[in-house]
Amino acid sequence: MAIEINEDNIKQGLLGLVLALVEIIVETLKHQAVRRMEGGSLTDEEVERLGRTLKELDQAVEAIKDDYGIKECVRSVREGLDSSLNGIFTQATTIR
Repeated sequence: MAIEINEDNIKQGLLGLVLALVEIIVETLKHQAVRRMEGGSLTDEEVERLGRTLKELDQAVEAIKDDYGIKECVRSVREGLDSSLNGIFTQATTIR
């Protein structure tokens, strides 16, 4: 059985993977920002600037997904990554 490789599918898949990873990194940054805000280690100006920057990042990622028509691809990659990570974390907590 021959596997058909379509250059457009490869590009979309790769871009989908990159954007899924960027989304995960942004979520991690958001969690870290909340911890820093709750811990009082940020000034009001830093909180405002951080919020603006994270919002702009979200908007940029969404614009790229729209421009390239890969929302579904990114969602699918995220589901796969989330499922894999959940399995790893479940396994790690069971071993302890």
